[in-house]
Amino acid sequence: QVQLVESGGGLVQAGGSLRLSCVASERAFMGWFRQAPGKEREFVAAINWSGGSTYYADSVKGRFTISRENAKNTVYLQMNSLKPEDTAGYYCAAVRGLTSRARYSPDEYDYWGQGTQVTVST
Repeated sequence: QVQLVESGGGLVQAGGSLRLSCVASERAFMGWFRQAPGKEREFVAAINWSGGSTYYADSVKGRFTISRENAKNTVYLQMNSLKPEDTAGYYCAAVRGLTSRARYSPDEYDYWGQGTQVTVST
């Protein structure tokens, strides 16, 4: 059982930045998803267990950066040039085992954090 705890959400003006953190109880393939009210949960970014491979949704490519610090079992999501449409609950997720295959669907993840809210104002 991988336990995940997110932090770092908040309210920011459009064009601003936030950094989300997710502390995991063990090393795993990790992803970030987001869900706005009335919408389905969507993939944002993912990183393999070593940090050597990263994956992004087209909507955030060039603005968001996922990284990990394995000594702290922590994955980060640096979000720059934020837009109002980035407003959502952001969720950290993990895949059981040290897999490196990219995963984009929420159904492919085994463990989820409680989520942290990001609100971008105009």
